[in-house]
This record gives sequence, C-alpha cells and structure tokens, in this order.
Amino acid sequence: MIQKTLVILKPDCLIRGLVGEVTRRFELKGLHLCGMKMMKLTDAILNEHYAHLKDKPFFSQVKNSMLRGPVIVCCYSGFDAVEVVRTLSGTTNGRKAAPGTIRGDFSMSFQENIIHASDSLEHAKVEIKRFFKDSELFTYDQPNINFIYGVEEL
Repeated sequence: MIQKTLVILKPDCLIRGLVGEVTRRFELKGLHLCGMKMMKLTDAILNEHYAHLKDKPFFSQVKNSMLRGPVIVCCYSGFDAVEVVRTLSGTTNGRKAAPGTIRGDFSMSFQENIIHASDSLEHAKVEIKRFFKDSELFTYDQPNINFIYGVEEL
C-alpha cells in the first residue's frame, strides 16, 4: 500500500553536513519526495510533537537538542513507506543501530541520532499535518516507477 511518512532531519544532521547523504539514501531506495522545508522548531510544536515523552526524564534533553538549530522536515511516499523509512533509519540508539542504516553509519548517540521517522501510519498522518499544509505536498510523474516496483505491485 502506498503510504506517506514524515522524516525530520535533526539539527545534528544539518550541523554535521549529512543532509545530502541521508536524503540520497531515501531516493536511492525509491521513495518519492512529496515535500521538504527547513524550519526552526518552537517550544510549542515540540511539546505537541513529543507529548508522548513529556513524563520521561529525558524530555527536556530531547527538546533542547531539537532547538539547537534548524531542522528539515520531509514527506516521503512509497509502498510501506513508514516501515521502509524506519528500517533505513535504524534503531533509535545509534550505538546499537545496524551498520548500513542511517543511525548505524552516522550516530553514536541515543539523543543525537540524526533523524526522526514516524513510527506508524497513524502517527505519520498526524505528523505530516503538523508540519505541512496540503499545498506544500506534491505529486509528480515518476518515470522510473516501473523499475522500482514490480508490475503486480502497481
């Protein structure tokens, strides 16, 4: 099933100059970029986005990390996009993430772990609406789609 999912390239990703490498991996996999923008997150949007962590002892660290610089929010689509992006991202703790994943290759931290990726289709829908207006998301021809998916998948 074609899905849309949200990816946030965190301040550590930008500061370390990894934006091109990270987005390249999603493109090489065959995911379709629907929207992308740079922004500075606010306390209010972080409180909403990370509300599920508000009672955790590390909540303020998460917020402070995300406020250190701008982020790039992206929307990608593709078959099973949520799972595909999560797999490419690797586990949250970069020290434990498998080599070949984004976090496994570029992160040594639980906190400074390069990327946020929606963890479910339901959360992806909510998160995409949080960061993008409908007019900021695009569909366009993807001439190579027959070389990304098998005929029976289309």
